[in-house]
Amino acid sequence: MVFRGREKLRNPAVEAAQFRVRALIGFAGVALALAVLAGWYFHLQVVRHSEFAGQSEANRVTPRPVVPGRGLIYDRQGRVLADNVPAYRLEVTPEDAADTDTLIAGLGRIFTLDPDDVERFTAQRRARRGFQPLTLKMRVSEEEVARFAVDRWRFPGVEVVPYLNRRYPHGDLFAHVVGYVGRTDESDVERYGAAHVLYPYTGRTGIERSFDEVLRGKVGYEQVETNVEGRALRTLGRLPATAGSDLQLSVDVELQRAMVEAFGELHGSAVAVEPATGQVLGMVSLPSFDANLFVNGISHADYRRLMDDPARPLFNRNVLGGGPPGSTIKPFVALAGVDSGLRTPESRVFSTGEFFIPGQSRGYRDAGRGGGWVDLRDSLSRSINYYYYQLAYEMGIDQLAGFMHRYGFGQPTGIELVGENAGVVPSREWKAGQSNEPWYPGETVIAGIGQGYWIATALQLARGTAAIANGGELYPLSLVAARRDGYDRPWSAPAQRPAPRITDRPGHLRAVQEGMENTIHGRGTATAMARGAEYRMAGKTGTAQRVGRRGNAGVDPRNLPYHLRHQALFLGYAPADNPTIAVAVIVEHGGYGGVTAAPIARRIFDAWLVGGEDGPEADPDLQEGGEEDGADAAGAQA
Repeated sequence: MVFRGREKLRNPAVEAAQFRVRALIGFAGVALALAVLAGWYFHLQVVRHSEFAGQSEANRVTPRPVVPGRGLIYDRQGRVLADNVPAYRLEVTPEDAADTDTLIAGLGRIFTLDPDDVERFTAQRRARRGFQPLTLKMRVSEEEVARFAVDRWRFPGVEVVPYLNRRYPHGDLFAHVVGYVGRTDESDVERYGAAHVLYPYTGRTGIERSFDEVLRGKVGYEQVETNVEGRALRTLGRLPATAGSDLQLSVDVELQRAMVEAFGELHGSAVAVEPATGQVLGMVSLPSFDANLFVNGISHADYRRLMDDPARPLFNRNVLGGGPPGSTIKPFVALAGVDSGLRTPESRVFSTGEFFIPGQSRGYRDAGRGGGWVDLRDSLSRSINYYYYQLAYEMGIDQLAGFMHRYGFGQPTGIELVGENAGVVPSREWKAGQSNEPWYPGETVIAGIGQGYWIATALQLARGTAAIANGGELYPLSLVAARRDGYDRPWSAPAQRPAPRITDRPGHLRAVQEGMENTIHGRGTATAMARGAEYRMAGKTGTAQRVGRRGNAGVDPRNLPYHLRHQALFLGYAPADNPTIAVAVIVEHGGYGGVTAAPIARRIFDAWLVGGEDGPEADPDLQEGGEEDGADAAGAQA
C-alpha cells in the first residue's frame, strides 16, 4: 500500500471572502466606468448641447449664395450704358449625364460649342465633384433654347439655366470709358479675397473696374436642406441679396457719338469737358472695340484679332497714352510768362524768324519766314515760335517746369480711371533720373513750344483748357456725376473736390483768352473753323513732329510715310464769351493741327451747342499753321 501524503484541505470561508473582495473590486470598476460614461454623456448632451446641435444643423442645412444684380450705369440724360439682361447658360451635371464625348457630340448638333467652351468645361470637370453642375456654354440663344426643349429628354443631367448677363448697348462707343467685366477667375480671388469667388463677374477696365466693389453689391444666401452627400433637398429660408449701386456718368451718348463720327476714319483721341465743373462730357479713343466680347470670356480668335491690329484698339489713348503737346502748350507758356513778370500782355518781341541762343550758331526757326513785332496775343493766334523760344530761354527750365506743374501737367487729372499716365514735364530732375547727361539750353528752348521730353495727355490738355475757359479754376476731371444705392433711393452727387487756381491775375488770363479767340476769328492758324459758325470760339492748334527739318527745307507730312507723319492737335472752348464745353483733340499721324484736328473740334462744338455736325471738312490745301511747330528737333542738344 502506497502512501500519497495528506491532501490539502479546502477552506470555504476563505474562498468566499476572496470572492467577495474580487466581486467588490469588479463592481467598483464597472461603476466607475459607468460613471465616467455617464459624465461624458452629460458633457456631450448637456454641457455642449448647443455646440453640437449647431453642427448637426449645419450638416443638414447648407447656405447657398444668391448673386446680386450688378449696378447699372447711365449717361447724364439717363440713357443706359451698361445693364443686365436675361440670358441662358448651358449646365451639365456630370454624374447624371452620359459619357462626356458622346454628350458633347450630341449637344454640338443643337448648340454652337466653341473649342474654348469645351476646354473650359473639361478643366472644371476634373476639379469639381460629379454632382456639381458645370457651365458648358455661357450664352445660349433663344433659338438654341427652343431646339433643346424638343430633345431635352435625350440629355439627362443637362439644363438650360436663366441668369443675368452684363450687356453694353452701345458696343464700342464707350468701351474705353465704361470698360467691361470678365468672368471671375483665380487671380481675382487672390486679389479680393476668397468671398469674391461668389461673384460671377469682375470689372476689368474703365468705370467697371474703378467702381467694381460699388457695382457688384452684396451676396445674399438661401438656407438649403441637404443630404449627407451635399445634394439639395429643399429651401428653408432666404436672405435677399443687395443689388449693386447704380452710377450716372457725366458723359452724353449723343455727344460721344458725334465725337466718334467727327474723326471719320482717322485714329486718335479727344476729351470734352464742362469748364464750370470739370465733368467729362465725352471721351473717345479710336479705334475702339466691342466691350461685349469680353463679358463671358473672349474667344482666342477675337482676342488675337484685336491684339494683332496695328492700330491698337485695346489701348486707351486718353488714360495710358500721351506725347508732345506741340504748340497747344503755348497758351500756358504765355500765361507763365506774364505771371512770372518777364512779359506783359502788351510786351512786344521782334521776331527775326530764327532764334539763336547767345554764343551758339545753331538757330531755332519759325514755321513762317520773315519777322516783325509780336505781342502775346499775336504770338498765340499766329503761333509764333520765336516768342516762345525766347521766353522759355529767359524763364529757364526750372521756373518753366514749376508753372507747368501748376497748370496740371506732369500729374494725374483725378479722373476715376485706373492707371492714368501722369505724363512728363521737362525738367532737370526728370532728365537726371533718366540719364547721366546734363540739361542743355536747347532743351529749354524747344520745351517752350511743346517739343522735346514733353509727354502730355488729352485729359491734361482738356483740363488745362477748361481752367483757361472758366477763369482759372483747375478742377479735377470726373466721370461719375451721381450714385444711387437702390431703386427706391435718391441720386446723390459726390462732393466737389478742391480746385486750385492757375492764376490770380484776371488781366493776364484775359489776354491769353483773346489770343486764343483770335486764333479762330482773327488772323490765326484756325480761321477755317469760323466758317458758318453761329457762335465764337477760342482755341490753339498744334503739331507734334516725328521728324525734324534738314537744312532750310520744310517737311510736308503728306509726303512722309504714314507712321512718320506729325501728330495733329487742337484745344479750345466755346462759346468764347460763356464757355460750356472745352475740348482737346489729338489726331495720330494727322499732319497739321489747323488742317486735321481743328475741323474735328468744330464738329464737336456744333454737336454740343447747336445739335449738328456741319463744321468745316478737313481741307488738305489749307495751310493755316502748316508748320507751326517747325523746330529743328536736332537742336535739342545744342
